[in-house]
Amino acid sequence: MPTDKQRREASRRELQQKLQQRQASEAQRRRTTLISSIVATVVIIAGVIVLIAVNSGGSKKAPSAAPATTAPATTAPATTGPATTAAAAYPCTWTAGGTAARKVSVPATTTPPKTGATTVAVQTTQGAMTFTLNRAAAPCTVASFVSLVQQKFYDKTPCHRLTTAGIYVLQCGDPTGTGTGGPGYTIPDEYKSTDRFTTGVLAMANTGQAHSGGSQFFIVYKDSSLPPQYTIFGTVRSGLSVVEKVAAKGSNNANGQGDGKPNLPITISSMTVK
Repeated sequence: MPTDKQRREASRRELQQKLQQRQASEAQRRRTTLISSIVATVVIIAGVIVLIAVNSGGSKKAPSAAPATTAPATTAPATTGPATTAAAAYPCTWTAGGTAARKVSVPATTTPPKTGATTVAVQTTQGAMTFTLNRAAAPCTVASFVSLVQQKFYDKTPCHRLTTAGIYVLQCGDPTGTGTGGPGYTIPDEYKSTDRFTTGVLAMANTGQAHSGGSQFFIVYKDSSLPPQYTIFGTVRSGLSVVEKVAAKGSNNANGQGDGKPNLPITISSMTVK
């Protein structure tokens, strides 16, 4: 007959065996759960890959077009993206390009003054403005603008574009009123990375390509977050309220996001260099 000590020893061994069996069973359960989770994850990933392949690689549809930019431009920006080259070196370069909306000559010199300011009186159908052009900041741009003013290029020219969301500008300078017209030549970029488009700034529009500015310009009537790829060549010294009055009436939103022709038409009647 077993003694008490032997019975205790047998009980201890039995308890230890049960504990080991329980631990082994728990370990097996964890391994099974882990393997199941891994398999499920692999299946899900495989399904996603197949779905992507079907929806993209297997489809013959062309990808959706990128959203149109809201930055000022004389035409729709090219697919290669915005101009990012450094400003052109002085002397100025006048490059023939496109059909002139009105017949004009290029500026008489490639080495215009690089100091001082020029005043331009602007008469519009909605009121008068005065521009101050900064030769030190953009001598080539100012020289071209002044030359076009003196040749009456801007007279009787509608301001064809108003933006009222995201950026706040009135764009003018195309005698055709379509947003595609220019003087038949392009001018060099003269922008700087530090440029800021604050209220009252005058800047040249472009096509999104380097050195593609011409005659079209825009007036910033409210601080706007624009990339420094448009040459700032002056400010509206007086009469900004004229633009604000036009902006208050909004646009026809033809291009979406508050971008289109002004609801309140405005035409440049004449410009005169003072």
